[in-house]
Amino acid sequence: MTGKTDRSHDAAEAFGELTRIMARLRDPVSGCPWDLEQDFATIAPYTIEEAYEVADAIERADMNELRDELGDLLFQVMFHSRMAEEQGAFTLTDVIGAINDKMIRRHPHVFGDDKERSAHEQTVAWEEVKAAERAGKAGSETPPSALDGVARALPALLRAEKLQKRAARTGFDWTETPPIFDKLEEEITEVKEAISSGDPAAIEDEVGDLLFVVANLARRLLVDPEQALRKANAKFERRFKAMEREAASERVDFSSLTLEDQEAYWQRVKRAERA
Repeated sequence: MTGKTDRSHDAAEAFGELTRIMARLRDPVSGCPWDLEQDFATIAPYTIEEAYEVADAIERADMNELRDELGDLLFQVMFHSRMAEEQGAFTLTDVIGAINDKMIRRHPHVFGDDKERSAHEQTVAWEEVKAAERAGKAGSETPPSALDGVARALPALLRAEKLQKRAARTGFDWTETPPIFDKLEEEITEVKEAISSGDPAAIEDEVGDLLFVVANLARRLLVDPEQALRKANAKFERRFKAMEREAASERVDFSSLTLEDQEAYWQRVKRAERA
């Protein structure tokens, strides 16, 4: 019991120190000029970047890196909270209080008298509570939508999946996979037609529709499209760098090769991976 208390005390002290550091950085007189110039909009891209770096450290199973990246992400929370406090909007205490209340509200089977739930039942209940919260936040003149609350700043592929999941809860979804392939073929045809038209706006629109259907197919196949694309990116990067190394080992300038010769290197790398 004492060990657990000591760890809690250490965490509280460290958190307090971080709060003081953040306040010092934003001090109007003695603070850091760069930190003082920032606002919510300029910091938001860094917040998103840090979240991705956390995910990258997890994917690489690098615990030391994960520790550091979680610290960077926590600092982003401190930064936004400090700026909000300066404006009189809310404080870090309000932020922590809000998430405490939300977690207790969304886990009545843990903190209340609700019955024991399976993981699936908890997922369903979680979404029901979130839907009720969204309905409570909606303006009186705006009827709530099943799509409310899907953040616009999410990566487009991830947002497409979330929008589709929300729509599916209303019954607006394919019940089988074959119609999705039919839709894919339809969208590919429309991309080709847009290319023939030479209209850049139409091409962009149809390519977007095609990607949206691909995200739907991934969801239907229980594949995380964002994760699948990250793995495809990593595969491409690994194979491309391997081609460059092979060419360099043979004293060949890879960029000067014809596409056919580059493809030969690509196939060689693929065969080596599968061997």
